Amino acid sequence: MWSQGEGRFALVVLACWIVVSLASIVWTPKKLWETDGYHVWAPPSADHLLGTDGTGADVFSWLMAGARTNLLIAILSVMLAGVVGVTLLMAMVSRSKMVSAISVVAVDALISIPTVLIALILAVPMGASIAVIILACGVGYGLNLARIARPQALLAAGSDYAVSARASGASGGYVLFRHVLPNSLPSIMVQLSLSAGTAILAESGLTYLGVGVPSGVPSWGHSLSTSVKLIDVYPLTVVWPGLTVTVVVVALNLFGDVLRQAIDPIVNTALRKVAA
Repeated sequence: MWSQGEGRFALVVLACWIVVSLASIVWTPKKLWETDGYHVWAPPSADHLLGTDGTGADVFSWLMAGARTNLLIAILSVMLAGVVGVTLLMAMVSRSKMVSAISVVAVDALISIPTVLIALILAVPMGASIAVIILACGVGYGLNLARIARPQALLAAGSDYAVSARASGASGGYVLFRHVLPNSLPSIMVQLSLSAGTAILAESGLTYLGVGVPSGVPSWGHSLSTSVKLIDVYPLTVVWPGLTVTVVVVALNLFGDVLRQAIDPIVNTALRKVAA
């Protein structure tokens, strides 16, 4: 992955994201709740590297603290999407025709429900919270994962080695976890990396709608939603969180592309030579 320019960019950005997230736990340039009423909407300066917002709070400090919130959302959303997606995928390629048919119909029906609508439904009993974003993204992206990875899983389930395993007396569960799932991993890993980037975008959108990160919790979406109202007057306060979100999402998408080139034998000819 490091041998490609896209891979180096993605790895450096993601490493910086993790380092900043960890550093923000113990240190930020200014305290999050430290405000300066005499320097509201201040431009970048030596005292405030990225300026201040409408309350006089340091924008750079809030972006650092928001990095760990968005990292938590991305990780938990991907984990939940992986559990949901793999579970549904195994059901969709099951040898039981009834289980397979019901799973396919259920996924095709539920996948049409937008993630935003899922979040709005969850927000009614739960209120605005990080859990709403994680559940909505985890379920929505899990459905996408199962739908996208199903063709490759079906090919693996019908391959000669899977048929030979069944003929030798292997159970259906053994074939699924020993042959089908490992051969579907390239598609699954790429889809999960794309889901992480989409979760960052979803956090920004849902927080703007008022059903995402609650007020007072630092996040990139919160920084965007509080400053976008005065974008015509103070555009820089929108540029910084928007640029941060853009760079991280691009890095996650490039990471998915390069990861597929690295681990998929169909794309990476070097893996086929090693296997041979």
